[in-house]
Amino acid sequence: KIIQGMKQVGVVNPVFLLDEIDKLSSDWRGDPAAALLEALDPEQNHTFTDHYLDVPYDLSKVFFITTANTLSTIPRPLLDRMEVIEIPGYTLHEKRAIARYFRWPFQVKEAGLEGRLEITDRAIERIVQEYTREAGVRNLDRELSKVARKAAKDYLEKPWEGVRVVDAEDLEAYLGVPKYRPDRAEKEPQVGAAQGLAWTPYGGTLLTIEAVAVPGTGKVNLTGNLGEVMKESAHAALTYLRAHREAWGLPEGFHKDYDLHIHVPEGATPKDGPSAGITIATALASALTGRPVRMDIAMTGEITLRGSVLPIGGVKEKVLAAVRFGVKHVILPEQNEPDWEEIPAEVRAKIKVHFVSHITEVVKTALEAK
Repeated sequence: KIIQGMKQVGVVNPVFLLDEIDKLSSDWRGDPAAALLEALDPEQNHTFTDHYLDVPYDLSKVFFITTANTLSTIPRPLLDRMEVIEIPGYTLHEKRAIARYFRWPFQVKEAGLEGRLEITDRAIERIVQEYTREAGVRNLDRELSKVARKAAKDYLEKPWEGVRVVDAEDLEAYLGVPKYRPDRAEKEPQVGAAQGLAWTPYGGTLLTIEAVAVPGTGKVNLTGNLGEVMKESAHAALTYLRAHREAWGLPEGFHKDYDLHIHVPEGATPKDGPSAGITIATALASALTGRPVRMDIAMTGEITLRGSVLPIGGVKEKVLAAVRFGVKHVILPEQNEPDWEEIPAEVRAKIKVHFVSHITEVVKTALEAK
């Protein structure tokens, strides 16, 4: 296929796009990744051998671009030959602009309702938040198409004069019941609950972590469909609290006199990663001391056994999620300070950031007095 493509373009320096490279699979006929190793390696692709023609060919001037949804399924040797460029999902502001200026005019024209149908920005935002959950805009485009087609059907049955405007309150009539509920941060301080920020393929999201201490024999129960790394973060947070019990004012012998249950709601959704470490530690400290956690704060950061807060990824998506859910303050690791500058200025103006290097700073900011 590569040699056929070279013949088709008729130049030695074309751009090749290899789409969905993470979907590669090998079987008894061979492994395509092995052939791509030779094609993509700049050190040896000047003598790329096509097994059909059985002659070497120079691919060193070809610019290869590959796309993937996840890096985990790409063979390591193949990934080593590529420069990885992470492209974050669209923000609400960007999705609204794409829908308003590009996709909505196209769908109205397709439905034959130019000059007769409009949609408000509030309706577009509601479609994004309650009818789609994605990093791109494919499903958003599909929902806009449904609105336009339903309006076209209504117009054929009963034509109207002038322009019909679709507002947020009208969407049920066009799209049915919302598929997703809009998440909102809790308002009142809570004992044994802390708000974390998580990255998902669909963007950032708010993650409430709950902790309860009940009289028992020292068992630790972790629920909510947690991955191994997240469970390890919970144990690291607990060990740190045990090691610094007196400084935190925790009950003596709590590790053997209480059963601790840590739960992350929405158990149907798998959750993993180390970035919930400081959130788990805060929820545990709150449950054991009875001090409530401020619910206008969301946090993210990995915790070590010494209480240090390590940097995490997905800062932009997580901060955008915090703003979307109405959170006023966000706690980030000190080493993620350079990532703060990549966040749009209008977003930074809506939220106050606290950079921390140790868990004591987190607790000082997030926990209220009894």
